[in-house]
Amino acid sequence: MNDSDRPGDSHRHPGVPFLTLLIATGFFSGYIPWASGTFGTIVGLLLCLIPGVHTPVILPLLIALVFPLGVYAAGKVAEAEGYRLSRTGAMAKAMFQPGERLHPDPSIVVIDEIIGVWVTILWLPSTPAVFLLAFFFFRLYDVLKPEPARRAERLPGGLGIMLDDVIAGVYGNITLRVILFLYPLFHGALSA
Repeated sequence: MNDSDRPGDSHRHPGVPFLTLLIATGFFSGYIPWASGTFGTIVGLLLCLIPGVHTPVILPLLIALVFPLGVYAAGKVAEAEGYRLSRTGAMAKAMFQPGERLHPDPSIVVIDEIIGVWVTILWLPSTPAVFLLAFFFFRLYDVLKPEPARRAERLPGGLGIMLDDVIAGVYGNITLRVILFLYPLFHGALSA
C-alpha cells in the first residue's frame, strides 16, 4: 500500500470527512484490495458477535440507525471515488451483472454488505451454522442480484448502493428460515 492508498487520505477523497469514510468502508475493510464485499460481510458478522448486538431488539435498531447513515456515507464516497472497482469486483460485475453502470458503486464501499448480512441474520438464532449459511447465501444473492435487487441498484446515490444489499439480505433471511424449517424434517427422516 503506498501513501496515496492509505485509508482516510484527504487528497484521495477530497471533501469526504473521516467518519463518513470510516462508515462507508466498514472500518476501512473496503480497502482490502480483493473481495472487499466479502470482507465487509465478515465485518458485519463479527460486529454481531459483540455481546448484546445480535438480539431481537438491538439488531433491528442498529439496522434502522445505520441504514440512513450508510445511504449518506455510501453516496458521499461514491461521489468521490466514482466507478472505481477492485480487480475482483470488476470481474464479478462483468460476469454476474453485465451492462453499463448507471451510478457509481465503488469497491471500497462495504457498509451495504454490513447492513445486508445484518438483515440476513435478523431474528434468527445466533449459532455458527446460521452465521456460516448467512454469509454464503447473502454473498450469493448480493452477487447474483435477483429482482428487485437489480432494479434497486439503479436508484441514484447511496440509496441504490444500500437497497440492493438489503433486498439480498431479505432473500438470504427467507432462505435460512426455509432451511431451519426443513432441517428437522430431513434430520428426523435420515436418523430414523
